[in-house]
This record gives sequence, structure tokens and C-alpha cells, in this order.
Amino acid sequence: MRYLLLLCLCISTFLAQAQNAPAQPAKSPYLQYPVIPAFPLTLPDGHVITKNDLRKNIPTVVFVFSVDCDHCKALTEDLLKHIDEFKKTQILMVTPFKPEQMKEYYDHYKIQNYRNIIMASEPTRQIMYFYDMHYFPGLFVYNKKQALVKGFEGTVKLDQVLKYLN
Repeated sequence: MRYLLLLCLCISTFLAQAQNAPAQPAKSPYLQYPVIPAFPLTLPDGHVITKNDLRKNIPTVVFVFSVDCDHCKALTEDLLKHIDEFKKTQILMVTPFKPEQMKEYYDHYKIQNYRNIIMASEPTRQIMYFYDMHYFPGLFVYNKKQALVKGFEGTVKLDQVLKYLN
């Protein structure tokens, strides 16, 4: 009888611990919904677009940046130097800053001269929550069907990004 009682006690302790095991952490929204997000984005000229306005059947890189981030500025300069390597890719540069601040960045880097770059502002910061970003910049590679291939947060080399576009 004593052994049966001890066995029941051990089993109940084991079951109690199993029920209190920590749950798996929730995936970031961009991993749960691995498609380009449909947030309204404001262009430098004030027009509002969504992912439905992007070109279809072409890989897309979503580049989330801060207008005052030195790493973002360096990555932008590197991207513009190597823009020919991205000629078959559309680049959607999105900042969570206000359109006026984005426009200064846009003008400084002469983004209007690059046909495959779209720059937009998303000041509600939903983009930050969607990508669960803690550091700038963020680069998220989507294939021609607009499905997520790879995400990068923080400093990244462009050759790493290019690997996922070919």
C-alpha cells in the first residue's frame, strides 16, 4: 500500500510539472504571416500605397530603416553603389518616421533616380511590430510570389541578401 501511495505521489508530481511547463514563445507576426504586410504606406509625394501597388512576379526586399541610424545610412549607400546587382528586384524602403523626415532622407540619397526603389513612411510603427524589430536596419527578402524567404535584423552585408534573391 505504501508503494502504491508513493507511486501515485510521483505520478501526480510529474503531471503537475508537465502542466506548468513554459509554453513555446509565440512566433513573430512576419513568421506567422510570411507575406509582405499590407499596411498603408505614404510615398514622398503624399500618395498612399499598399502591397497591392507593388510590382508582381518580381522578388522584393523590404528594407526597414531609421532616418537617423548610421547603420541604415551606410547600408543605403552600399545598396546604391551596388544597385546593378539588384536590378531584377524591387526594394521597398520603409521607415516608421514621419513623411517629412523620410522626404529629407529620400532627397539626400536621390532615391528618385532609382526605378526599382520605392521609399515610404509608415508612422504608426505597425511595421516595427510586424517584424518584431529591436535593431535597425531590417531587411526582409521575399520571392517573386511575395512569400518570405529570409529576414535580417541589424547590420548585414549585401552579398548575404543577394544569396537569397538568386
